[in-house]
Amino acid sequence: MKVRVSMLAAVVAMIPALVEPQTPAQTVQDEYAVYDLLAPASGTFKTIYEVAVTSSGATEFRDRIGSGLTPVAASDDGAVDLMTGAALKFAVERDALHIQLARAVAADGGQARLRITKTYRDPVSYRADANALVFSRRIPLPRTAILLPAGYQLLECTMPSQVLTDPDGRLRISFMNQMPGDQTLLIRASLGALTGVAARPKALTNARSWEAPPSQGPTERARLTERAYQDRDIVYFLQQPETHAFSLYHDYTEAREGIDKYLNVVRAGSSVSNPSGRILDTGQLLPAEILTGAQLKAAGIDAGGESIAPDQQVVVTRFPAVKKGQSLRLRLAETYTAPQSYRFDGDELTFERSLGRPRNSVVLPRGWYLTALSIPGVIRQTDAGLTRVDFVNGRPDSIDVLLKARRLTRSERSGR
Repeated sequence: MKVRVSMLAAVVAMIPALVEPQTPAQTVQDEYAVYDLLAPASGTFKTIYEVAVTSSGATEFRDRIGSGLTPVAASDDGAVDLMTGAALKFAVERDALHIQLARAVAADGGQARLRITKTYRDPVSYRADANALVFSRRIPLPRTAILLPAGYQLLECTMPSQVLTDPDGRLRISFMNQMPGDQTLLIRASLGALTGVAARPKALTNARSWEAPPSQGPTERARLTERAYQDRDIVYFLQQPETHAFSLYHDYTEAREGIDKYLNVVRAGSSVSNPSGRILDTGQLLPAEILTGAQLKAAGIDAGGESIAPDQQVVVTRFPAVKKGQSLRLRLAETYTAPQSYRFDGDELTFERSLGRPRNSVVLPRGWYLTALSIPGVIRQTDAGLTRVDFVNGRPDSIDVLLKARRLTRSERSGR
């Protein structure tokens, strides 16, 4: 009898856990962080963390405090809504920062973009060692930069990285990591670099490499722009190859004051249809239209100096003019038909395209499996069971992707 009573009590105790609503999992994307290293003897560094919260309906973001970190109060601590530039309420509670969002995350792919600034102390991962500083920490983010203190030169870095000079003369080590999971980064630096005015970088130019053909190859300005911080990414969804068509969406952030439209010039050999636009911050739909170069000129729309043929197609997406100190995260979508770029060779699907964004993805049509890939990428399955290839390009030039695929067997296509 006692055994039965105990079992009944255990079942009753479980009931609240079974019926209590579960908190939806928090989802994010587009994470980027800067570790601003302060004086090595202090063991402290400031983090500037940018993130897009994507949990539909969320009104709060919980930023977990990393292992070994002790929060240190600093005058520039805070959280900012990147759309409006407004400060957000936040609190430090045990193992996390709790940030109140400016607005609920919009449904169907909406985002709430934040910048969180916080100072931490961790003398284990950041310390002075003989004549050098040592920063050694597992980095959980795919896009990260380390900012050295003034006067320090870089001696060692274990992640393939860009080395750039900030306007104040400090060195920035920036990298994009495509590997899954946390990666351990080790940086060693010592005194010896210039400081003050002498350390400031010269203005970048539009000169191109002497090895590139005239008017080709990226400019010095493009080559020495921080690649990891660039927030443009594009996803291609291949339709059945007989159509030569693929849809895509292209996300980017517009922060230039007064800008109220985006022009997407269609490549030669392609035609475009079904354009649409959306502000991801609010979910607002945007008007989009297809014009020719001649119509663009007649309408007096500035193409930013780009040469556009009279019959070349241009997708024009309009949005509210960006205000000073604010920004908009935009998603632009179109469908392209491009027989040269996307074709059917015998029994093989072939997709051949130059991809210029730091982050590019290609999703195969249903019923096809990957057989050849010219550029290394991360391959995974989408929630819908389609094969997706993600390319992360830390270089300033484009990658020329050649991808081939073949049909699955009939039994695999039918799911048996």
